[in-house]
Amino acid sequence: MSLGMRKSTFSIVAADLEAGEVGCAVQSRYFSVGSVVPWARAGVGAVATQAAGVAAFGARALEELAGGSTPEQALERVLADDEGRETRQLGVVTADGRAGAFTGSQCLD
Repeated sequence: MSLGMRKSTFSIVAADLEAGEVGCAVQSRYFSVGSVVPWARAGVGAVATQAAGVAAFGARALEELAGGSTPEQALERVLADDEGRETRQLGVVTADGRAGAFTGSQCLD
């Protein structure tokens, strides 16, 4: 496969502690990726769910963070019963700057 034909998505989650803001940005060749990848909630955090992304995982991870979970706990709980977890990538940042990420073993380099 030529490099020009690869399907790639790049995302970032960030927290600006000084401004008290969180956000997520995404770039992809897929249409409507903005309806699946970026998730953010003021005062809670931001989540990016990509690769074989499941939009519901963004909302679930934010709920976990809002309930007091660490980023690692949120990722673990969201992916716990997911048979396709090894095809997923998720990144999480909290409003206070803690972060975690997961990349499944079947994700493309």
